[in-house]
Amino acid sequence: MNAISGMPTRHELTIRGVIIGIVITIVFTAANVYFGLKAGLTFSTSIPAAVISMAILKAMRDATIQENNIVQTVASAAGTLSSIIFVLPGLVIVGYWTGFPFWISVGICATGGILGVMYTIPLRRALVTDSDLPYPEGVACAEVLKVGSAGSEDIGRMAEADGVPAAGDGTVVRAEAPDAAGAAQASAAGLKAVLWGAIISAIFYIIVQTKVFAAAVTDYFRVGGTRGGATGFDFGLSFALFAIGHLVGLWVGVAMLVGALIGWAWAVPYFTHLHWAAGAAATVAQEGWSHYVRFIGAGTIGVAAIWTLAKLVQPLVSGLAGAFRASRARKAGTLHELPRTEHDMPIGTVGIISLICFIPIAFLLWHFAVHNGLGATVATLVIGGVIFVVLLSFLVSAVCGYMAGLIGSSNSPLSGVGILVVVIAALLLVFGVKPFLPPGADKALVGFALFITAIVFAVASIANNNLQDLKTGQLVDATPAMQQWALVIGVLVGAVVIPPVLDLLQHTYGFLGAPGANPATALPAPQAGLISALAQGVITHNIDWSLIGIGCGIGVAIIILDELLGLAKKGPRLPPLAVGLGIYLPTSTTLMVVVGALVGAWFDRRADRHPGAEATKQLGVLLASGLIVGESLLAVIFAFLIGVTGKQNLVVLVGNNFATPSIIIGGVVFAVLVIVLYRWIIRMGRAGTAA
Repeated sequence: MNAISGMPTRHELTIRGVIIGIVITIVFTAANVYFGLKAGLTFSTSIPAAVISMAILKAMRDATIQENNIVQTVASAAGTLSSIIFVLPGLVIVGYWTGFPFWISVGICATGGILGVMYTIPLRRALVTDSDLPYPEGVACAEVLKVGSAGSEDIGRMAEADGVPAAGDGTVVRAEAPDAAGAAQASAAGLKAVLWGAIISAIFYIIVQTKVFAAAVTDYFRVGGTRGGATGFDFGLSFALFAIGHLVGLWVGVAMLVGALIGWAWAVPYFTHLHWAAGAAATVAQEGWSHYVRFIGAGTIGVAAIWTLAKLVQPLVSGLAGAFRASRARKAGTLHELPRTEHDMPIGTVGIISLICFIPIAFLLWHFAVHNGLGATVATLVIGGVIFVVLLSFLVSAVCGYMAGLIGSSNSPLSGVGILVVVIAALLLVFGVKPFLPPGADKALVGFALFITAIVFAVASIANNNLQDLKTGQLVDATPAMQQWALVIGVLVGAVVIPPVLDLLQHTYGFLGAPGANPATALPAPQAGLISALAQGVITHNIDWSLIGIGCGIGVAIIILDELLGLAKKGPRLPPLAVGLGIYLPTSTTLMVVVGALVGAWFDRRADRHPGAEATKQLGVLLASGLIVGESLLAVIFAFLIGVTGKQNLVVLVGNNFATPSIIIGGVVFAVLVIVLYRWIIRMGRAGTAA
């Protein structure tokens, strides 16, 4: 028997799996840090790690789907912790740090990351086990693992179960026990869907890097003449974003479209007209969105987040009750009688580890305060800071977990959460600490606000991804406790890897806006720059609160509308968080997700017209998973190559004079490939049903 789970021993949390996960972690984390500072985006490492893990473990004896799941869990935890780059470089940008002190930076990442793991353990039941959130990347990763392990003893057992989870909706569908030939044919079809999806998205991504295909279809223009505002759209040609849309479903996509329309059909042209500036329409529109509209989106996300948390109270209480039931069963020696999904890390252990984390957090806050001229209020800062971390961390864990479940970890607006946290922290410092300090302490308070936000943000980044991993584990019959320990390992590895990579990039390139940085070579670090500017604005009383207030008003209106729509048991919904995301995220992200959601809904309805609808829909999920796999793997490879060579245009074949043809060719090829792929999946689904 396994001491952790109370179940018969099987290969799951193994030394070789952890080692493979750590090796993958080092590469992916370094790539994610550079990619995020350069482009303002990080990518989910779960699926690429799962693919690499399967390739390695297939050559070894007794590899299981659960062991592969542990590898991707370790790698994804560290990969997502790299999102700390959205805050931590702010301390360099405002001039407080000249580099990244190793042990201080490790302490921020490790304590915050481990708290993120601990906080998501009681949330797992509320947001994963007892939730109908789609978890697009978690489902996609599970499908990849299943297809890669097809024919194994584990999949055989899962196929013989009375019910199997239907992809993306959290419900259970009765499954007929297939004969051997039918199971083999279904497995082969699923493998084809994943492989061809991955191959096509990877090839398309490579051609985009050559600039023969455009990365996006864009158009910006003035509204109301030359003295009017500006707006436009940026339609990213990304198969990964398209696949995310397929997986999140129709109404999340529609809600994001509503948010995008609020942002770009009203807010951007309005505010760029109100604050008129000369220049190209694209530049004016982007600056209007960045300086005004993102704050409206942050306000909408904030209200939606509070509403979401309020709705989670009941399932969260149930989740905690379940954790205590499992703890009592473990003490009584009857844990094996509970379903595997109840086998979390013991709740007592969760509490002890959480309390232990608060000790180094208190030390980190004390160290920053006494070494930066805030010693006169050190007790208030340390005690109040620890309370702030405890409460805000749990809030953002629930909100980020919900957002990741709604639209996926890669598309969840972590920087929006960072904006809300730093604003709250700065406000508390203005009213609770600043009056007791001598004049001239503003810079130190800005630094403290960023420092404590970094700790909370580490919690948020892990919570943003962990529940996605635990959803994958649920779908592949993994033991939650095993995954949770793997997540802790991944956090510790990431905490050691991230600071030296940040330090290397700081001394090699610098960050835009930091003292002494060369604008020609500095990394943009857009989120860190925005969040540090917000901290300065609040503490120096230089921020436009009306924008956040407008966003809050929009959020309240959307909540009311969504609740009214919900009175009809079956009908459209308008998830408030998804609307907020549509306002906050750039159109290069949202519009292709919307297209994927619409095409996915069309595909599902087309499948419903024929026998074997569920099998055909499952093939669609596998195709979407493959599309994510191909682009994700290539993104990792290109980010690594760019980091090593320092060259952005590694494979460029054409110049700027080819821009218009590349848009036409890329857009047409993208559309044709979508049509061909979905028609092929429908035919393959019908053929499988006929057989």
